[in-house]
Amino acid sequence: MTRPVVRAPVAGVARTALDTAWDRIFFLVGGVAAAWLTYLLLELSFQWGWGQLWFTFVFWAMLAYLVLPRLHSILTRVYVPDYFIGRARTSDGLLGDPVNVALLGSEAQLHHVMRRAGWTIADDVTLASSWRIITSTLLRRSYLEAPVSPLFLFGRQQDFAYQQEVDGTPGKRHHVRFWRCPPGWLLPGGVAADWLAAGTYDRSVGFSLFTLQITHKIDEHTDDERDHIVASISAAEPSADVRVIRDFSTGYHTRNGGGDEIATDGDLPIVDLRATPVPGVAVPRLPSDSRNRRPAPTIIGAALVAGRALAAAALALSVLLFPAEHLSEGQSQLVLYAGVAVLVLSALAELLLAGFVFLGRNWARTLAMAVSTAAIGLQVIDVAHGGPGITLQTNLPGLTLDILLILALSSERSRVYARRDRKEPKRIAARPGGRAAI
Repeated sequence: MTRPVVRAPVAGVARTALDTAWDRIFFLVGGVAAAWLTYLLLELSFQWGWGQLWFTFVFWAMLAYLVLPRLHSILTRVYVPDYFIGRARTSDGLLGDPVNVALLGSEAQLHHVMRRAGWTIADDVTLASSWRIITSTLLRRSYLEAPVSPLFLFGRQQDFAYQQEVDGTPGKRHHVRFWRCPPGWLLPGGVAADWLAAGTYDRSVGFSLFTLQITHKIDEHTDDERDHIVASISAAEPSADVRVIRDFSTGYHTRNGGGDEIATDGDLPIVDLRATPVPGVAVPRLPSDSRNRRPAPTIIGAALVAGRALAAAALALSVLLFPAEHLSEGQSQLVLYAGVAVLVLSALAELLLAGFVFLGRNWARTLAMAVSTAAIGLQVIDVAHGGPGITLQTNLPGLTLDILLILALSSERSRVYARRDRKEPKRIAARPGGRAAI
């Protein structure tokens, strides 16, 4: 007798629901644990005296890059709508820059026109490109391909971004992010578009109002940047047809994800590039769906799991080299060496787990977070029952490692990457008519 077809989908739905439940638990655990760690660091800064300025710096870094982003992520999941409202979103879930340009045409046509208009495609955000933009900004050196921070639309970050540097430094620049619209997707009102874009002008570098992170500050008159983008395209490609949807999102004054003011009249120009001839040249880069790019949080999480393995291996080596220092009164060496064997096996298992986390296996990500959650829970129970406090010389480094691991692997980018459908094509193609297709 054949098995009913319905069982596989039901099992798949149940598995997805279970994964989602675990993700929500670890997401909350990471936020609470990060707040606790920040409090511990603040408490330690008082014990060590304010002369230890590096504690103050670490406290700010924890607050700006761990606690506040996670707090915003938790809250925005509750009150920010998860559908198109004419705004991109930051990786923390905050409403970002306004979507202020729509385009029709293929990817090749878009790249061709932007290059002719004097725009330079931005590098991806990597450790190398991030360091280069920091040094270029501080030293006022040119970096034409400086990366832009990820913003999200349709549940994924921009497919690519273009920019124009001003005054020979990445501290000031015109820049615009592009997202390919899903197949068959229509703007509110039933208007077709192949691409949506969000263009703003970076006027300086400063601190984010909402997260206290160091970021670019944008000029509030985003309509000026929108008009600059459309004008540069029209000048470079006279065949480009432009029509404007008046009051598409109505005029408003608000703030973006960095806390910068935004003022717009709400008009949306639609640039039609479908009549643009494209010479037989390759596009500058073939971007893939961001869900298929291995994100930095996943890489960091895998490295932290490997760090746990190295810590266990180092402890095992210390026991073998200096057994007398680890041998308690009345304990036999047989028990000590059995502990060494357990540490070695644990290190090997952690290294294997780190490899699967790096490859984007969701079960490995979940298991790694579960182990760290258990370790944090044991320390909380120990402290609550009068055990030794958290100190820099003893258990603070290990606690910090576990909390950072949970924060990294429970992030939105790591979650999406681990739970992606590996059967999907990694490249989104474009039909000859300019309509997007997956």
